[in-house]
Amino acid sequence: MNVAEAWNGPLGAHWAAHPDRYDAMLGGFDAALFEAAGIRAGERVVDIGCGSGHTARTAALRAPGVEVSGVDLSEPLLDAARALTDADRFPRVTYRLADAQTCAFEPGAYDLALSRGGVMFFADPVAAFTNIAGALRPGGRLVFLCPRPAPVEGEESRTLRTLSALLGREHPGGNPVAEAMASLSEPDRVRAVLGASGFADITVRGVDARTWWGKDAADAVAFHLSRTHGLAVSEATEAAMEEVFRPYESPHGVLLRAGVWVVTAHRP
Repeated sequence: MNVAEAWNGPLGAHWAAHPDRYDAMLGGFDAALFEAAGIRAGERVVDIGCGSGHTARTAALRAPGVEVSGVDLSEPLLDAARALTDADRFPRVTYRLADAQTCAFEPGAYDLALSRGGVMFFADPVAAFTNIAGALRPGGRLVFLCPRPAPVEGEESRTLRTLSALLGREHPGGNPVAEAMASLSEPDRVRAVLGASGFADITVRGVDARTWWGKDAADAVAFHLSRTHGLAVSEATEAAMEEVFRPYESPHGVLLRAGVWVVTAHRP
């Protein structure tokens, strides 16, 4: 199963069925993303890999008269985005089913291309970012988040590694989505790809935040297991998994520290 098939299959269906969970998981990075974006009144924004529309809706509320077009290749996620976007509250937010690598954008139509973790999955990153650059006006901005390599003993990586071991999946390998997730994890590669795509003034800045995994350890385990369709485990394994999450329980839920890159660039 390739990346597009995954986002239109079980993976996309799960994200579409649990938008609040995934938005809560990633929400700690929103402030850094929108601070870097600096959205101004009346701007036109394209949200790349918009998913269920959280970033598009948030962008529309950042300043008066902002117009946002969300683009995603996942039909289940776009169905969720449209259902969650009230037309009266968000009259200037629209969605489009397309791959941003090949989407026929109106040339120079946008002031800002924005993405919260939706730009790592392109088959040809240079072709994709070249296409996105063409959609921006001269001087237009690109701002996105992408995963940062996790320290081996970091909270999130250590937790996920231990959970995988408990499930007998220590060396999954061959997962195209997981491989794509890491495709822009090295700053030198980010700069090389964006430079080859026509962008300038490229910056890559690390940001840490807490990711929310559930209201308590049991809830976090139930959600984690739900991400693999048809997976059944013993009560003993579930209990062991709960103990992995237990140290990260707090009054605000299960919180694991993680990191991303905040990337900014301009079309000259």
